[in-house]
Amino acid sequence: MAEMIPTPERMKRSQRPMPEQDPKKRVCNFDEVPLGYTTEDAIYEAQRCLQCKPAPCVEGCPAEIHIPQFILKIVEEGFASAYLEILKTNSLPTMCGRVCPQEEQCQRACVYNKMGKPISIGRLERFVSDWARKHDTKEKLPDSKKKSKLVAVVGSGPAGLTCAADLAKMGYDVTIFEALHKTGGVLTYGIPEFRLPKKIVGYEVDKIKDLGVKIVTDFVVGLTKGVDELAGEFDAIFLANGAGAPQFMHIPGENLNDVYSANEFLTRSNLMKAYKFPEFDTPIKAGKKVVVIGGGNVAMDAARTALRLGAKDVHVVYRRTKEEAPARAEEIAHAEEEGIVFDFLTLPVRILGDEKGNVTGMECIKMRLGEPDESGRRRPLPIEGSNFVMQVDMVICAIGTAANPIVARSATSVQTNKRGYFIVDEKTRATSREGIFAGGDITRGSATVISAIGDGKKAARAIDRYLSSGGSLRKSKK
Repeated sequence: MAEMIPTPERMKRSQRPMPEQDPKKRVCNFDEVPLGYTTEDAIYEAQRCLQCKPAPCVEGCPAEIHIPQFILKIVEEGFASAYLEILKTNSLPTMCGRVCPQEEQCQRACVYNKMGKPISIGRLERFVSDWARKHDTKEKLPDSKKKSKLVAVVGSGPAGLTCAADLAKMGYDVTIFEALHKTGGVLTYGIPEFRLPKKIVGYEVDKIKDLGVKIVTDFVVGLTKGVDELAGEFDAIFLANGAGAPQFMHIPGENLNDVYSANEFLTRSNLMKAYKFPEFDTPIKAGKKVVVIGGGNVAMDAARTALRLGAKDVHVVYRRTKEEAPARAEEIAHAEEEGIVFDFLTLPVRILGDEKGNVTGMECIKMRLGEPDESGRRRPLPIEGSNFVMQVDMVICAIGTAANPIVARSATSVQTNKRGYFIVDEKTRATSREGIFAGGDITRGSATVISAIGDGKKAARAIDRYLSSGGSLRKSKK
């Protein structure tokens, strides 16, 4: 059995990198790019941990994982115990270890940032959860008294799954309503296979079903039934329906053929398995000269997917610099390794087409950075006379998403802001209507998986307090 090494030796160790597929090979497949730690890698990295008390990394984790404790169990080679330690607060560790921006959360708070590279907490979480999946490690829950209260969760993304799992562990009868035919929300339709394999999503969903959570698919809340109708059938409701409406730049030419939103492009590839056509009967257009507009993770996903579908030339156009890009540094690095070209400080102003309505090019203007705007980033300003044309045959717009109003229209007295997002109390996720809570992207716009998980946890605790104190939507309807 391995053991913790003396502190001076720990501090001399460098961060252990994670093996990855070779860029030249991975652009020809949809297999996962990072290959995961070996047991030796994981123990080596875990032995670097200083076991701080108090641990600043825990403060940086929205899922509230007991990070030093699970890392110590890796050192002791108690991998099952490490997994169960994570499950105490996070029901989706196999996903979090892959797609959460640990560098902006727990790892940013790590004390090693003052002297070197932080502990690779995300890679260790992935190792532990993958080990547990391989060895079929099960969570042993204490017998909790079943409660008679019914809770509806709208949406099966990370916020909805987390809230449902936490409430089920408390003994509540929980039903998730999902609009699509597959469970997982953005985890299924938004994130490509090479970043988050769908078998991983299915594994986590099955664990939540094992807790007794019922999942109803092909159920569009707002059309199949409205929130007001569900309020007559359930004691509390958690709205976690995401922000899936696409946004465009509103520039000339966006109505041309082969101009896509990243939502549509990625949904066809991920959810509907278009990348396996004709094995799956969902065709998808694969441009040869593709440009993706945007600088976030979705833009990286769209660009890297286009490359794998057969594009010969893929550009990412972003109006700020690399330093301001909201995408994870790891995702930008992977895209660069794969040959994707980045055109920073560049803004599209017009999409050009031929007489048949097909895209032939995109006119752009070069930008410079001015003073900081309300986001704290320097404002991009156009450079007069710097216009130029890119020759492209496909444009993918990845500049963010908006709230779909269908759910909100069916929810009387649940207030939204001017952008259509539900207004909530940040600590409890309570909306303006008693008994209805909300979290995830439908409360803030496109954000991270881990922030949605944090919302789901907060909402579950608040719903438990509400129901335990005698609150009930069903009672209020009578």
